[in-house]
Amino acid sequence: MTNAHTYLTALRWGEDQLQVTSADSVAAQYLLLESHQWSFTQLVQHYRELMPSVEWETYQKQIARIAAGEPAQYVLGQAPFYGRDFRVTSATLIPRQETEELVAWILDDVVASDLHVLDVGTGSGAIAVTLKAERPEWTVTATDISAAAVAVARENATTQHADIQFEVGDLLAPVAGQRFDVIVSNPPYIDRSETAVMDDSVKRFEPDQALFAADHGLAFYQRFAATLAQYLTPNGQFFAEIGYRQGAAVRAIFETALPAATVTIRQDINGQDRMVRVQL
Repeated sequence: MTNAHTYLTALRWGEDQLQVTSADSVAAQYLLLESHQWSFTQLVQHYRELMPSVEWETYQKQIARIAAGEPAQYVLGQAPFYGRDFRVTSATLIPRQETEELVAWILDDVVASDLHVLDVGTGSGAIAVTLKAERPEWTVTATDISAAAVAVARENATTQHADIQFEVGDLLAPVAGQRFDVIVSNPPYIDRSETAVMDDSVKRFEPDQALFAADHGLAFYQRFAATLAQYLTPNGQFFAEIGYRQGAAVRAIFETALPAATVTIRQDINGQDRMVRVQL
């Protein structure tokens, strides 16, 4: 059974629905591309085909959720990251391009094999799973304080055939007594004072504990700086995502706590401070 809508007219309808709201009308196309795993060229090739009625009903509901402010990735239950699709839920952050750049830095910078790697605050598991998939010879462990997030990460690891050890707990506590060659984290780093300028959908739908940190968003960097030496191997490296205005403050935190370490702040593709590397 079909309805009167082709993929093109359904797309135009979706765009029209979203244009009268604060939602990004591009999401109408994103839903079709991601749900079918189509490229834009493939979508165009299907423009004149009638959309099945069940799909049309689903599409209308998805557009309504996005019009109400919900991110398209949560509506679909998945988000792309480093060429792979990851399941996401309200228990996990939506993986973003800045984090892909962090992963790329690690893969470019760390060339040794047979390394032990730890991802702290793994969320959907995007970082840990990607590192394991790209470097199968690495032994990867991932932790998160949220059991619900770890459940999602486990599912993503299974889907991507990534053999990862998962632990639930606060920061480095679940791996007490262990040492790692590389520790990576995309920790909470937003200051509560920035709430007013944040995207409304982020505030409403993404998990608070994965977004906000005390001490002007610097609390987790302070905690890492105080404990890294106990968890890294002698020449180990720590990589983390940071807020775009935190470069100087993060550098000072690590240089003060670890005066013998080399601290590097790296900018993202937009020229903003977004990553830090600490090498013992």
